[in-house]
Amino acid sequence: MSSDTASRSKDDKDLEATEVQGNVGNVYRSEVDTSGIDEKKLMRRIDWHVVPWLALLYLLNFLDRGSIGNAKLYHMTDDLHITDKQYLIALTVFFFPYSLFEPPSNVALKKLRPSIWLSFIMLVWGIAMTLHGVITNYAGLVGLRFLLGLAEAGLYPGVVFYMSCWYRRDELGTRVGVFFSSATIAGAFSGLLAAAIAKMDGVGGRPGWAWIFILEGLFTILCAIASFFILSDFPDTAKFLTDTESVWVVRRLQADMKFSAGGELFKMKYVWQALTDWNTWLAMGIYMGFDGPLFAFSLFTPTIINQLGYQATVANLLSVPVYAWACIMTVVVGFWGDRAKCRAWINLGLFGSGLVGYIILICSKTPSLSYFAVYLAASSIYPTIPNSVAWVSSNVEGSYKRSAVLGMAIGWGNLNGAVTSNVYRAVDKPWYKLGHGIVLAYIAIGWLCSLAYYVHLRYENARRDRGDRDEVIKGTDSKRADEKNGRFESVQAARMEKGDQWSGFRYSL
Repeated sequence: MSSDTASRSKDDKDLEATEVQGNVGNVYRSEVDTSGIDEKKLMRRIDWHVVPWLALLYLLNFLDRGSIGNAKLYHMTDDLHITDKQYLIALTVFFFPYSLFEPPSNVALKKLRPSIWLSFIMLVWGIAMTLHGVITNYAGLVGLRFLLGLAEAGLYPGVVFYMSCWYRRDELGTRVGVFFSSATIAGAFSGLLAAAIAKMDGVGGRPGWAWIFILEGLFTILCAIASFFILSDFPDTAKFLTDTESVWVVRRLQADMKFSAGGELFKMKYVWQALTDWNTWLAMGIYMGFDGPLFAFSLFTPTIINQLGYQATVANLLSVPVYAWACIMTVVVGFWGDRAKCRAWINLGLFGSGLVGYIILICSKTPSLSYFAVYLAASSIYPTIPNSVAWVSSNVEGSYKRSAVLGMAIGWGNLNGAVTSNVYRAVDKPWYKLGHGIVLAYIAIGWLCSLAYYVHLRYENARRDRGDRDEVIKGTDSKRADEKNGRFESVQAARMEKGDQWSGFRYSL
């Protein structure tokens, strides 16, 4: 038997097991024969259609958001006649629309096509980015940072939710890791790009920092237009899949307990389910634990290195190897998480190494030691994100509930960027002990919430194994079934109604 045939046979058995467990007489569009599908070949094609372009979009998202940190080193604040306090306020303004718009944006993406919604918001932020290069005062900077935050809000949670609608739970970490590695590439590339573009100082009567915004913004606009034609939609409507391939993708997702994969009508109860689930709030704590440090790190790494005694261009260039290391770690951890199936312990280990890194930054008085600690911090913060994203999204069933949970968690996490964008004050240079201490506290919160999330999921799985969560199903006789868990006409009805609260759902640890 060939490896492809063996793989398909295993997948068929998984589907049959799901049918038996759910007492369901058919699968999604049972009249369609998918036996001729070559799984490995099709998944490679899906990867090429889904991951690379999304990674490019997120690279631009992160590059555009953080380029203000590079521009600051080339006298942007002097030319705009703004104080350090005003600069921090401008950074803070970005995060309020960026955080609050994320949950409704995810619902909009689900109701519209990703190719329309993601391309539209990208076009808006590209225009806002370009206009950064023509402003002349503080008011213009604040207004554009607000618009940039509003437009960029939908990309990250939208892409994470979108990818969770394509891949099984044991596949998502690797893809999110590759996707999110573009953020580290953006961090490295921004330093090189800024150093090169700054040499255009005086061209067209504009300073070098202005050209950083103008050129990056124009490229984002071009990519936004291309996205209308390049981005694919969900598995059941994607144009690059044949009808048979679409059915096969939906079925394998249903076999992975993503049984809403074949389409789901929006109901407000799904949002309410997200709000009343303890897991949602613990997930928000985890996201808070890495998003706060992420924004502090991405916005101030060049400044921190600069204040350790390095000039602007050298500081930008020294940030490149830091992000290159973070990129390698992000991909490795994403790949490892899918295969080791121990995301809780990976999270605890990564947050733990981050605690060590920031303790060193607080205690160090040596530039070289502090520079080493920056590497340790980067290799902790960035890999934690795809591992946490895959962990949280794999434990939420129901496409609308998943979009709401991810929107809330990511939105809350990003809102904390409004705090951490203010913690590295000029008066605290060169060692920035206050900023490092606050970031340390955030990482500690992430560690504690990861531990609580793991304990709660394990406890719930044990209760379901004992039958404590069994629903009353018409026509069946279960000694453990309890009315308080719900009464349903069939197991399938219970699954679709309760999502991850269904007694047969098992959380991944």
